[in-house]
Amino acid sequence: MDRGKPGSKIHAMSERGGLPLTVVVSAANRNDHLESETVVDAVVPVRGPVGRPRRRPHKLHADKGYDYPVCRNGLRRRGVTARIARRGIESARRLGRHRYVIERTLEWVSRFRRLARRYERKAAHFTAFAQLACAVICYRRAVKLGLLTHNTSK
Repeated sequence: MDRGKPGSKIHAMSERGGLPLTVVVSAANRNDHLESETVVDAVVPVRGPVGRPRRRPHKLHADKGYDYPVCRNGLRRRGVTARIARRGIESARRLGRHRYVIERTLEWVSRFRRLARRYERKAAHFTAFAQLACAVICYRRAVKLGLLTHNTSK
């Protein structure tokens, strides 16, 4: 039986407050755990007050779809503590509050009409629109928090 399904899937990583750090687009029929290393490696360095910029998160919360030795070993090699719910052992409620953050981030991204339904034929174009949506989300949050000023008068 062919389980191939047309479409795209957006894999995202966000910080604790829900701001998207990175997005990766893959085929809809590709398992989540196969894209985990790509998503972690796509995070750009964040400049801190002193020293080398931290490239990866300290901890990564994920649902049962990422409970594979490949994911856990890949995160361990990168120095990231894995907080992944175990299949068949832990209930999905345990990671609920952490899972809500990424679900909310994905909902913010899907609010952009261009991403709710894929119109682009090329994956690079769709990925660019997803990254642009994340940039707009970050900009709007910075304006809302007063970190940037939104000047509309000319």
